[in-house]
Amino acid sequence: MLRYRVASADGRRVEHTTSIGLVQKFPKDEDAWREIDRLGILIRINDNTPLSRIRFNALAEHYLKADFGSDAVRPKSENTTGITEHIVRDYLIARWGGEIAEDIKPLDIQRWLKSLNTESKLAWTTIAKMRGVMSRIYKVGILREQVKKNPVMHVETRCKSNYRAIVITPAQTFNILKSLKNHLHHKLVLTCAATALRSSEILALRWADILWLEERIRVSKRWANGKDGETKTEASDGYVPLHPVLANHLQQWRCQTPHKKDTNFVFPSFKARGRIPLSSSIFVSDYLRPAAKAAGVQIEDGQRFGLHNLRHSLSNWLVNKAKVEPKTVQGILRHSRIQTTLDLYTQEDSDEARGAQGEFLKAVGIHSGMTQ
Repeated sequence: MLRYRVASADGRRVEHTTSIGLVQKFPKDEDAWREIDRLGILIRINDNTPLSRIRFNALAEHYLKADFGSDAVRPKSENTTGITEHIVRDYLIARWGGEIAEDIKPLDIQRWLKSLNTESKLAWTTIAKMRGVMSRIYKVGILREQVKKNPVMHVETRCKSNYRAIVITPAQTFNILKSLKNHLHHKLVLTCAATALRSSEILALRWADILWLEERIRVSKRWANGKDGETKTEASDGYVPLHPVLANHLQQWRCQTPHKKDTNFVFPSFKARGRIPLSSSIFVSDYLRPAAKAAGVQIEDGQRFGLHNLRHSLSNWLVNKAKVEPKTVQGILRHSRIQTTLDLYTQEDSDEARGAQGEFLKAVGIHSGMTQ
């Protein structure tokens, strides 16, 4: 017989027993324990916590195991896993871990989320993500019959971001390139500006990814946490065009770099002798930001600016100035939804807006200098 204790509905620990089999069949303790493992009895015991008594920390750990473990229906990238675990353990469990999951009130959750903005100064987009993760914890708990309700369903947050990316013009890009005397830095910025690759994607590029004859670049991974990882989304796994002009610059760079094998990084760290790509953060702070400021880009202290702004800038110029079809731009950026391209990566063109306003005034019959 296996004897164990479980929590009753009123919170007391009470003893239970489960029959394993006859001593004749299991003469030694280790034989009985092997049978217990084979039947999965310990797992069932640990998962049989009464519905109304499971604490939030246990519910959250079950969620991490279900959504991010080997049994996950949709595999998550390593980066997503790390961010989610940070939210769950450093925020959600830190605040709600010791409380009974079904006793947590929606209003208490909403007040806590609001305090993260007013007191901890977290952005509402970050807080909205936390709300989403907390709601998912309860949904998985309901699916696994650990809780009966989801208090987060009634909680509201704001999710609009105040962030507005700095967009630079082609002329400013040219001036940035002109000031970058290091060939590695020059080719990195040129490639990023022309392809709109994400920083992690461009750092992961090897020479084998440059498909010269096909005139395109293969994007199948990204550099994260010091190693190759999966692309940000399924849509990100694909190709970007390689124009002959860009191809010519990259061929020149391959002739100059000491790391020119197919398996070598296109933009390596010379300090690490090419074993890893260069550090994006160091390059941005030491070279790209100073070059951008010298080129006339208005960057306030503490304001975000990096390789990702080149991605925003290309999208904005293609849609607003070059009048490229948004669907084509979506393909270049490899967004799964065209709305992302239009909403987040394309800003209003003030010159075009003024021109449209002028056309309206002209149609009305209001001309320059006309008075009533």
